Amino acid sequence: MGENSKPTEAAAAYKLTVGLEIHAELNTNTKMFCDSANEPEETAPNANVCPVCMAHPGTLPTINKKAVEHVLRVGAALGGRFADYTEFDRKSYFYPDIPKGYQISQFEFPLISGGELVGVPLTRIHLEEDTARSSHHAAVASEAGEAESEKSDSKSESKSLVDFNRAGVPLMELVTEPEIHDAKTAGEFARELQLLLRTLGASHANLEKGEMRIEANISVSKTDELGTKVEVKNLNSFRSVERAIAYEVERQVKLLEEGGKVVQETRGWDEGKQVTFSQRLKEGSADYRYFPEPDLPKMKLSEVPEFSREQILASLPELPWDRRARYLSLGLKETDAEFIGSTLERNTFFDAVLGLIDEGEISDIQKKSLITLSANYIVSDLGGYYARTGSIEYEYVTPEAFVSLMRMIEAGELSSRGAKDVLMVMAESGGKPQAIAKEKGLLQVSDPEALKAAVHEVLAANPEAVEGYKAGKEALLQFLVGQSMKATKGAGNPSVLKDLILAEIGK
Repeated sequence: MGENSKPTEAAAAYKLTVGLEIHAELNTNTKMFCDSANEPEETAPNANVCPVCMAHPGTLPTINKKAVEHVLRVGAALGGRFADYTEFDRKSYFYPDIPKGYQISQFEFPLISGGELVGVPLTRIHLEEDTARSSHHAAVASEAGEAESEKSDSKSESKSLVDFNRAGVPLMELVTEPEIHDAKTAGEFARELQLLLRTLGASHANLEKGEMRIEANISVSKTDELGTKVEVKNLNSFRSVERAIAYEVERQVKLLEEGGKVVQETRGWDEGKQVTFSQRLKEGSADYRYFPEPDLPKMKLSEVPEFSREQILASLPELPWDRRARYLSLGLKETDAEFIGSTLERNTFFDAVLGLIDEGEISDIQKKSLITLSANYIVSDLGGYYARTGSIEYEYVTPEAFVSLMRMIEAGELSSRGAKDVLMVMAESGGKPQAIAKEKGLLQVSDPEALKAAVHEVLAANPEAVEGYKAGKEALLQFLVGQSMKATKGAGNPSVLKDLILAEIGK
């Protein structure tokens, strides 16, 4: 069932409740509790490890101050409450990707409590260390086995490998209150959080690289009491979040309607089949045997001057929702402000465009016209091109070249059609608009003297249209303009051509 599918009649009788748990790897030079490099792009396995993150006996962790600062900045942006007293805890569980046999996390005293994003209240934001990365390999015939097939049926065994480069990387976990009641809001929340993390420089937050991971706790109930919670993992895109929630609603409702019970469990999301599948029964907090981490000091944030709320707030850049409000104040349509403000790449490009438009002596009317024109071409033309081709946004087109193109349109040097053609070349391979327009013969002619001959030719060839216009058939004027455009091979400025035609007909 897709994210836009309507619920069945049975599902409509149930109330959906969703809470999100979102992990984000933080941008730091080193790992959370040691000085091993935090390099997400490292391809050599187990290159960034040390005795601390590999849990050698006798080693002691130390707290990464930059990671704490990142979480505080995210919390301040979301209006959360700073903890004064905070500590780390041991969360015990036994998987091959946890070298210590426990994860250092936060339980009772998180760094941030409360806050809100897109109307969804937050429970907490805390800091922990990431796990290692596991990879699983199915059994295949070994080379020796294939070569010696007549002598032996030996096959290589299935195996799982663990890369500890990621073990110990700083990980922010954000938990919402269970107050999301539709799949669309869940997707919107995750998108807005990703944009905030990138705006703050806290995380690259690429879902496809595992730098941001989303888990949805989903339940349905016919009353205001929450139903049995099911946690869905492996949600590696925003659409997967929405689709998994929609699927779970139907699955859980079908179970209940048939007299069954929903089991509290962890389920995965199969992107290919568009279904969830059972992974394991869900543990409770007691199963993790939390207790305070004895090898790390307790923290009082009030004793660290640079962690004061005032100083953290002063360090924040313009936040995504404030930026969109600024765009609206410039006269952008709400849909355009939303589109441009929805990614860091778009708003960085647009802000650079705004800065260039501000340069030089232009009237407020000209400025507003250029801003509106720029927004239109960014949303409709560039936005459409990047959506259609999947190209990297603004890889080739620069703000400087883009603003030059806008000024050419305003000055009547390019028609709308010509401008679109020039912009597509710029998006595909870069270049300066003046040079592209000249090379492709797209420069618009606005000199009346240079266009008079074409107008005289068109009027002489279409006497019936001229007489029809004079008789009151106003639509024929556009016909004559079109014919004049054709006569100038699209180079004539239609506004100038129109004025010339009217002047000639009035003689």
